[in-house]
Amino acid sequence: MPTVRLDIEYDGSGFRGWARQPGLRTVQGELETALATVLREKVELTVAGRTDTGVHARGQVASFDTPAEPPPDLARSLNGLGPDDIGVTAAAVVSGGFDARRDARSRTYRYRLLARRAPNPFEQGRALWWPHKVDREALDACATALVGTHDFTAFTPTQTDHVRFDRDIHNATWLEEGADILAFEITADAFMRNMVRALVGTQLEVASGRRSVDSFAALLEGAHRSEGGDTAPPHGLYLQSVSYES
Repeated sequence: MPTVRLDIEYDGSGFRGWARQPGLRTVQGELETALATVLREKVELTVAGRTDTGVHARGQVASFDTPAEPPPDLARSLNGLGPDDIGVTAAAVVSGGFDARRDARSRTYRYRLLARRAPNPFEQGRALWWPHKVDREALDACATALVGTHDFTAFTPTQTDHVRFDRDIHNATWLEEGADILAFEITADAFMRNMVRALVGTQLEVASGRRSVDSFAALLEGAHRSEGGDTAPPHGLYLQSVSYES
């Protein structure tokens, strides 16, 4: 049975997240509806990383099995049928047994911050406007502290289905995107719900002088969620990419 890999981009502003939900507009729901029209059968997508309401994706990956041979122009057909806020950048038959979620080796997220006094209408819904103090050295120190294996209990909701709170952070850094955008980029084996947004919210407390770098680093030893900072809003977050073995 052929397995198809989809590479996907989407603007999360108009979706109630990735996962299909009855009566709600979701990325999975829109794509599966378009696939059913093209393939003339229902399929269920497996995704590399479920995104929450309002979160965007530049490098999402999904897969599905189908008994039928998919058309060679599947990506074009899906883009013609689907909404404008989803783009299928590639669709290809891959080796049997490929699973977008299970086979992912790491995922990279980016959180974008508009760090200036005036808002930017072109970044509305795309970046968090932050007209406050930013201590860049403190942000860089926080990012450095994240690399390695840590307990991220302080950065995910207390009501959770997670049973493992250790995550292996491969890379974490603050980048400059042009003159006014600071972006926090982090790569890990896996992430917990709200983890990146909670990390950003807590680091911004450090950047504004309300928390020290040392107190931030101490949270990585399994502190309670109540000791962490606020969760940054979803509209600044992007699933940047997913990596697989060759």
